[in-house]
Parts: sequence; structure tokens; C-alpha cells
Amino acid sequence: MDTIYAEATPLGRGGISVVRLSGPEAHGIGEAIAGPLPEARRAELRLLKDSELIDSGLVIRFDEGASFTGEPVVEFHLHGAPVIVRRLEAALRSRGARLAEAGEFTRRALLNGSLALSEVEALSDLLSAESEAQRQQAMKIVSGDLVRWTGMLRDHLIRAGALIEASLDFADEEVPEEVPAEVFELLAQVRRDIKVAIAGYPAAERLRAGFEVAIVGPPNAGKSSLLNRIAQRELALVSEVAGTTRDVIELHTELGGLAVTFLDTAGLRETLDMVEGMGVERALARASAADIRVHLSEEGKPVPDLYRDGDLVLQTKADLGGAGISAATGAGVREMLDEIRSRLAGQVAGAGLVTRQRQAQALEDAAAVLDVGPDQPAELLAEAVRSASYRLGEVVGRIAPDDYLDEIFSRFCIGK
Repeated sequence: MDTIYAEATPLGRGGISVVRLSGPEAHGIGEAIAGPLPEARRAELRLLKDSELIDSGLVIRFDEGASFTGEPVVEFHLHGAPVIVRRLEAALRSRGARLAEAGEFTRRALLNGSLALSEVEALSDLLSAESEAQRQQAMKIVSGDLVRWTGMLRDHLIRAGALIEASLDFADEEVPEEVPAEVFELLAQVRRDIKVAIAGYPAAERLRAGFEVAIVGPPNAGKSSLLNRIAQRELALVSEVAGTTRDVIELHTELGGLAVTFLDTAGLRETLDMVEGMGVERALARASAADIRVHLSEEGKPVPDLYRDGDLVLQTKADLGGAGISAATGAGVREMLDEIRSRLAGQVAGAGLVTRQRQAQALEDAAAVLDVGPDQPAELLAEAVRSASYRLGEVVGRIAPDDYLDEIFSRFCIGK
């Protein structure tokens, strides 16, 4: 296997730059540049040399089986100048290392057993998290909560399997061969726990993906002005000309810890303008798929074809003397955002650790094979327990097909 390197810190100038080296020749290459390496997991100052002095910096050694990738690793902590990083990387290449591909360090951690597949997926979510709730959700799984939970269920199955095997072993003896009642209690408990986890999957997946809130209404209802008020900057073009907004304008923000994308949509009306008509069609499609729609009009009426339970219906332009909210003065906007946040939080109540369809499907399969009764032969019960245990292992640890892994790691940066 190749020895790989990459800068782990963002490109550009900074206080320090960290270059990570991983693979079978990492320690040898590190010694060629930094001299004798320090004790494992201990940072020491070294002069980094090639044919000349490159820099002085901290060097940390990690041994095989005790590093992020599971391989021998050396980290170089340099002064944060791009020219220094380039010079060190040239020295690493001259000694046989190559630049890592996107996500290759994490892929090696998976293949070497340092991370479970579920932890890799969560690490991808953590790197792309836009809200505090998403960070907390990803950290639970990265830190092993899902692995421990499935491990607990598998322990129950191991206990049940042992009891079943004992009944089979005694089948030829003068001992009753009935399967103990404890077996069915354990299997029922596992099925109940799995069903709770599956029930929490839609909310957890929604939290992971983030929410969309569409602002809809007729032309000149104040949709773009409201988006600008939420953004606190001129994000959308505002004018008195009907049909100014032709496309969907997105505002990505955090609302009370939740990742929310507000959508400013084209004014909904019949039009002979082909381009405006395309904007209306796109607005209808995006608004229909949104989690919540905020209906704006001067009369405080919803858009009939788009209204769903849980939507907000607001009267606008309160600054002109009416009731409702005002994008111009901000009146009522904070209350509107608080209400949106409350309704979205209600949609993710009960979110659990299962955040991927792949995980939910494996759990459903496990629950299905455990749907057995006391009238089943012990041999069939034993096979059901083995099959369910395998599927629980799929939730967190099974190596997925290469195309699935490629899709996951395409979201990682080269240094990760």
C-alpha cells in the first residue's frame, strides 16, 4: 500500500500548517526529514531538512493500530506559509510518498477497522454541519453511540442464541428441550428497541439534511423584502415591478440551532411572460416540497393550492398601517422566526441515532427475521438470531460497495 500525505489544515496563510503522512513507510520517511522521531503521541521540536533546511516545527509519531488511519502516521506542524508546505511536500514526494485522494485517510481508517461505516458517514455529516443541532447529532455517532447501541442489541441476541443452542445440545439427553421463555423475552425486547429506532429515523434524517421554508404569495407581497430582513443584508432584488423575482433565491442560516434554508419564490400569478412563467413553475415545485410555507399577502390569505397543515399565514406591510408583519421595520419578524423554529423543532422531536436509509433498512430486516413465535423449531430460532445479528452488524460495520464509499468520500477534503 502507498504511503500518502496531505495538508490537514486549510490552504493559505495561517499560524500553523499541519501535514499528515500515513502508510507503511511513514516512519522511515519521517526520520529521513526530521531525524529520530519522538515517542509515540508526543510532540517534539525538530529541524526539518531535505537537501537544505525546510523549517523547524513540531513532529508527532503515531504507531500502527494507534492512529486515525490505523497505519503508521507522522504529523508535521509547520509555520503556516504555503511555500513551506510546498517545500515539505516536495521532500515527501522525493522519498516515495504521494498526495492523498479526497477522503483517503478516512477510507483507510474504515478499511483498517479504526472507524465503523456509520462513524464514517457521521464524520462526513460533521464536516458539512451548518447548525449546532447537526453538530450534536453527528458527534453522537462519531463518538460511537450507534456502535454501542447496536452492540447492546447484539449482546441480547448472543444470550438468546446461547440459550437456544443449549436446548439443542440437550435434545438427546433426558432434559426437556423446550426453548426457555427468556429467549422470547430477549427477542421481543430487541424488536421493541429496533422499532423505536426506526420510528425516530425520519426526524433524524430531516435534522441531518436541514429544513426548507418557502416564502410564497402573489407579486409585491413583500417576499423578497422579508428574505432580506431575515438575512440582514440585500440578498434579493426588491422593486415595485411585479415579477421581479424570477428564480428561487436561497438563504442558508441557523435558526435556534437548526439548519434552515429560506426560499424566496417568484410571485404566484398567471402570466404570458415565458421566463416569469418558468419562475412560477419552479416556485410551486420548491414550495410544495418545503417543510413549511410562509404565506404572505396584504389580506393575510394563504395560497390555496400550496397550503398545508403547519404553514404560517401572515398579513404583510404592517408599516403602512395594517396588522401583521413588516419587513421594512422588522415588526413581527422575530415572532415569526420563533414560531417557525418551534414548528420545525416539533418535526424532529424523537430523532434518534439512525440517520441513513441504509441503516434503517438493515434494522427493518433484523426486526422482520426476529418476528418468530414459541411454536417455531429451535433450529429455525437459532438461524433467525444469527441472521438478525448479521443485519445489526450491517448497520455500523459492514463494508459497503465501492460506489457507495466513493459517493461518501467525494464529500471529504483531500486532507481528511
